[in-house]
Amino acid sequence: MKDRVSIDFKDGVADVRLIRADKMNALDPAMFEGIIEAGARLAAMPGLRCVVLSGEGKAFCAGLDMGSFAAMKAEGDAVPGVRDLTQRTHGIANRPQQCAWLWRELPVPVIAAVHGVAFGGGFQIALGPDIRYATADARFSVMEIKWGLVPDLAGTQLMRHLAREDIVRELTYTGRIFNGTEAREMGFVTRVVEDPRAAALETAREIASKSPDAIRANKRLLNAAVATDAASGLMMESVEQQKLIGSPNQLEAIMSNLQKRAANYRD
Repeated sequence: MKDRVSIDFKDGVADVRLIRADKMNALDPAMFEGIIEAGARLAAMPGLRCVVLSGEGKAFCAGLDMGSFAAMKAEGDAVPGVRDLTQRTHGIANRPQQCAWLWRELPVPVIAAVHGVAFGGGFQIALGPDIRYATADARFSVMEIKWGLVPDLAGTQLMRHLAREDIVRELTYTGRIFNGTEAREMGFVTRVVEDPRAAALETAREIASKSPDAIRANKRLLNAAVATDAASGLMMESVEQQKLIGSPNQLEAIMSNLQKRAANYRD
């Protein structure tokens, strides 16, 4: 992991960076492994309250490294564990899909900070987090069609909840490149900012200052909402709220606001 992904942890916020800058953080077997390992470390990290995901250098992630693509064609198994893509290696996902899906499954909010390019698999990985900040001139593409493929890093399942169906279809069928401003208008980007990473870290620190119990409950509810009928969703709201009311962190939220002081939440 150390030569592909770095994690800097401070005050509840994990600053996660793709660090293959010389290749625009393109996805090779080591990057796939590094991202999955980073996700496992974050899931087990005590005191974690929010994650920021970004890329070093000129880009967020340029997508599949073409050297790896050639190796996959020649050897059929350039990325360990993906010879049979129908094999579920991580819950409902296969190994490549886990690189994007793991951000959705982490129990805390994740913010992607996108600059440069997010093409193909890089675009799909950016869709996994809860929130996306990007520069106006960042470039995105569902580029798999260029290589005669379909988006297979959970992209079809992530895109459909963010943009209209016809927009998703147009971008998937054409592979055309669009910028950060367009991405925000479509629904793929939350905010367009000059410095996405700085803005993401600022938001992450704000999230980290809130009750971790309530934040995690909110993520569970919002994750479930995309695939839950109304009756089940309403019941889930009630169950989560009942657990929070009167809990130590909920009482601390009340007292810190009444006393006009910083909250001291327990993880």
